Amino acid sequence: MKQSIVTLDFEGVLVPEIWIAVADKTGIAELRRTTRDEPDFDKLMRRRLEILAEHRLKLSDIQQVIGTLRPLAGAKEFLDELRAMVQVIILSDTFEQFASPLLGQLGWPTLLCHRLAVEDDRIVDYVLRLPEQKQKAVAALKLLNYHVIAAGDSFNDTAMLSEAHVACLFRAPDNVKTQFPQFEAIESYASLLALIKFAVDNASGVKG
Repeated sequence: MKQSIVTLDFEGVLVPEIWIAVADKTGIAELRRTTRDEPDFDKLMRRRLEILAEHRLKLSDIQQVIGTLRPLAGAKEFLDELRAMVQVIILSDTFEQFASPLLGQLGWPTLLCHRLAVEDDRIVDYVLRLPEQKQKAVAALKLLNYHVIAAGDSFNDTAMLSEAHVACLFRAPDNVKTQFPQFEAIESYASLLALIKFAVDNASGVKG
C-alpha cells in the first residue's frame, strides 16, 4: 500500500494570475505574458523586472493589487475537500511576498515557492529557491515513498507533471494542451477531484 500526496500549481489553478491582474490595473499590456505563453521563466522574469523599473512600479503597488484578488470560484471548497482526503502541497513559481494574502483566503495550505529581492520597496531581482523546484519536489516526495498526483496549467508545470505518478492539466490554454497531449486536460474542480480520488484509491493497492 502506498500513501498518496497531491501537488498543485497555484496561479491559474487556485487563484487568478497575479501578473495579469497587475497588467489590467496598470494598463501595461506586456505584463499579461505569463508562463502559459513563455516557457523560459528567467527570460519572462527578466523582462518583468525591466518593465517594473521602466514604470517605477514598487512591490507595494503590486501587493495593493493582490490585496483585491480572491481565489478562483470554487477553489476554496475544492481545496478543503481535497485536504480532508489527502495531503496537499502547492508548488509555485510565485514569490512569498505575493502569495500570503491569497494563502490566507485558502486556509493557509503549504506553499513552496521563491522570494523576491527588494530594496526600498523596489523589486530588484528574484531568487529561485532552486532551479526546477517543482520537478525536484515531486522527485523528493517519490523518494519518500509517496504516490504523487499532480495538476498544473502552464509550461512551467510540465516537468512536475512528467515526474509525478499521475498527472493532468487543469484549465490549461490550448497551446499547452497541444504541446503536451500526453496529459489529460480537465476543466472543472469536480472532475479534478474525481481524478484524484480515483488515483488515491488505486494507489492503496500499489506495492511500495
